[in-house]
Amino acid sequence: MKSDAISYAPRGLSREEAARYIGVGSTLFDEMVADGRMPKPKRINSRAVWDRVALDIAFTSLPDKDSGLQELLKRSKRDVE
Repeated sequence: MKSDAISYAPRGLSREEAARYIGVGSTLFDEMVADGRMPKPKRINSRAVWDRVALDIAFTSLPDKDSGLQELLKRSKRDVE
């Protein structure tokens, strides 16, 4: 791939890149896709490509351990309604 003067994160990620992006190995990532914790890939011809934005949403939906993020998200939704 040729170098670009503008630096930006790719929107589509391979399986290995998607797993690394969320901080797990490929095997665990496959399990998470199979059980619905992570999104299924998009198909571009014969390639499986994961949408980085969909990964962000799925990652945010994972349960937190004592970080309070889920409670903040719930509160922000109540404040909007």
